[in-house]
Amino acid sequence: MEAEGLDWLLVPLHRLVSWGAAAAMVFGGVVPYIPQYRDIRRTQNADGFSTHVCLVLLVANILRILFWFGRRFESPLLWQSVVMTLTMLLMLKLCTEVRVASELNLKRRSFAAADSRDEEPKAPPGRSYLDFDPHHFWHWSSFADYVQCVLAFTGVAGYVTYLSIESALFVETLGFLAVLTEAMLGVPQLYRNYRHRSTEGMSLKMVLMWTSGDAFKTAYFLLNGAPLQFSVCGLLQVLVDLAILGQAYAFARHPQKPVPHAAHPASTKAL
Repeated sequence: MEAEGLDWLLVPLHRLVSWGAAAAMVFGGVVPYIPQYRDIRRTQNADGFSTHVCLVLLVANILRILFWFGRRFESPLLWQSVVMTLTMLLMLKLCTEVRVASELNLKRRSFAAADSRDEEPKAPPGRSYLDFDPHHFWHWSSFADYVQCVLAFTGVAGYVTYLSIESALFVETLGFLAVLTEAMLGVPQLYRNYRHRSTEGMSLKMVLMWTSGDAFKTAYFLLNGAPLQFSVCGLLQVLVDLAILGQAYAFARHPQKPVPHAAHPASTKAL
C-alpha cells in the first residue's frame, strides 16, 4: 500500500527526468559551440577553430538521419542530428565571413566554377565543373559553396540509401559509418593542435563541454539500449576528447616560443 501511495510522485518524477534527459540529448550537443562562436565573433579570428570539425559533424549527422529511415531509433537522437546540422552551418557561416574579411587579397575559391555575371568561369577546358582540388576543398570563400557541397552530399547519400534501404547489411554499415565519423569529431582539432604545437584560439570551455557531453551521451546510449555502434563509438569519442585536454595541459606547461612575424594571418577587422 505504501509503495502504491508513492506512485503518484514517482511516475511524474520519472517522466520529468526522461523529458529532461531527452532535451539534454537534443540540445546538449550544441552547447559546447556557444563559447567558441562567441569568441570568434568577439575577436574576429577563426584560426583557433578547425572548420573540419563542422565537416565531420555534418557528414556524421546526415548519415545518422539516413540511418533512421532504415532502422528507427529514439526520436531525441534523430532531432539531435537535425539541430546539430543547423548549428554546424551557422558555425561555418561565421568562420567563412571572418576569414574572408581578413583575406581580401586572396584569390576566391569556390566549390563550383564561378558562374555569376561578374566573373568568368574559372574552370579550364577539360576540367570538372566542380572544384575538388584537395588544397581548396572545404576552404572556400563563400558560405553558399559549403551549402552546395552539403546538399550534393545529402542528395547522393540519400539516393544510395533509397536504393539500398532493404539491405540489412547496408543499413547497419550506414549506422556504423555515421557514429564512427562522429567519433572522429575531435581528430581535426587534435591534429591542428599537434601541427601548431599550441591550443591558442581553441576554446577550452568547448572541449570541456565536449567531454562532459560525450560522457553523458555514451551513458544515455548504454542505459537506453541504443544500437551497439552508438555505444562503442561514443566511448572512442570520449577518449579523443581526453587527448585534446591532454594537449591543452601539455602545451600550457611547455609553450612554444613565439616566432616573429609581420602580421597575424587573421586581423581583427570588423565584418
